[in-house]
Amino acid sequence: MSLEDLEKRTVYGPDNEEINVDPLQDYYCAATPEAKTEAQKGTAPIIEKFANWARSESLWVLAYGTGCGAIEMRPLMTPKYDAYRFGVQWRPTPRQSNLFIISGYLSIKTLKIAIRAYEQMPSPKYVMGVGSCTINGGMYFDSYNTINRLDHYMPVDVYVAGCMPRPESLLTGFDLLKKLIKEGKGTGADKYAKEFEWYKGNQKKIIKNWDMPDFNW
Repeated sequence: MSLEDLEKRTVYGPDNEEINVDPLQDYYCAATPEAKTEAQKGTAPIIEKFANWARSESLWVLAYGTGCGAIEMRPLMTPKYDAYRFGVQWRPTPRQSNLFIISGYLSIKTLKIAIRAYEQMPSPKYVMGVGSCTINGGMYFDSYNTINRLDHYMPVDVYVAGCMPRPESLLTGFDLLKKLIKEGKGTGADKYAKEFEWYKGNQKKIIKNWDMPDFNW
């Protein structure tokens, strides 16, 4: 999307009626995100406990390979590891997913796309950082075009260390994430909402050509 696509314009409907289009208002939500857990505090504990159990057993992964670690996710879908038996399923779009896996190094250019994808995912949603690159930059720690700390740009619920971690490590990461969700501690999306200005400031500091709305959901 270019800056021209975001400009206000007038289009004509089937009956030649004028329709004023403001992309930033019509295509995106202008409101900042809200902490979902805060709104659910009135829910009966037993119902919320059941909901967290259901969420933990239904992890729908956004199938978007951000780095070299994406190759390690392919074996998880094969009979040898069979992630499906753990309630882990891959989905093609952000709207269908609740787990975003950042698989290894993340370039600044790709970070921009990753932010849009994360913000379009429905809450509750979770982020798993895979590999050393997401923790401290890994072998790209001093690169001019990759990020060093993923949790400075989006909340990370679970890190899986390694370069790159094997499928067994990813399964362990899924187990840890499930445990956090069941305990009601998978609240990264709420943290993003509460500290939205801080995250957005970090994002804009490193992404120089910011040509999209602040919140893309």
